[in-house]
Amino acid sequence: MPSLPRDVPDRILVERAIDGDAVAFGELLRRHSSLVRAYVYRIVGSMADTDDVVQDAFVTAWKQLPTLRDPAAFRSWLMRIAGREALAVATRRSKEDPLDESILPASLQAQPERAAIQNDRLAALSRALDRLKEDQRRCWLLREVAELSYAEIAEEMTMTESTVRGVLARARASIAIEMEGWR
Repeated sequence: MPSLPRDVPDRILVERAIDGDAVAFGELLRRHSSLVRAYVYRIVGSMADTDDVVQDAFVTAWKQLPTLRDPAAFRSWLMRIAGREALAVATRRSKEDPLDESILPASLQAQPERAAIQNDRLAALSRALDRLKEDQRRCWLLREVAELSYAEIAEEMTMTESTVRGVLARARASIAIEMEGWR
């Protein structure tokens, strides 16, 4: 399969993908799949569900690509699709379902003490996020994990930018209190 230069802007790749260029769409997915996977995992909490949601989001993106108004906004558009898919799965799944543990990178596996500390820190952050109100958690994830702008979050959550700023401020304050012991 032919490859594309890595410096081709998303906008160009989107335009080519809309014209049916699967290689261009594949490059878009390669560029953004790690971010999408991290974002989706944080919402669904399971590697198996993450794989399914990411795959569904990519299929939806391919099908809906011609509806994208601004090709330069592909990343935020893809994140919104993935977020909607993930939230649908998370709301359907029972609260009693156990969370899958992610596999540690080899470098951390070789250092058990460091890995244990990192796992405890991540578990504390996960608990802090779980204690947030749904709108606060979703805003925080869209900003900190998906790296969306305040305007993009406002559009996604159908609220004003000033409301987004307030919700994020409350979320960050709650997380800071919860994570105080890890500073």
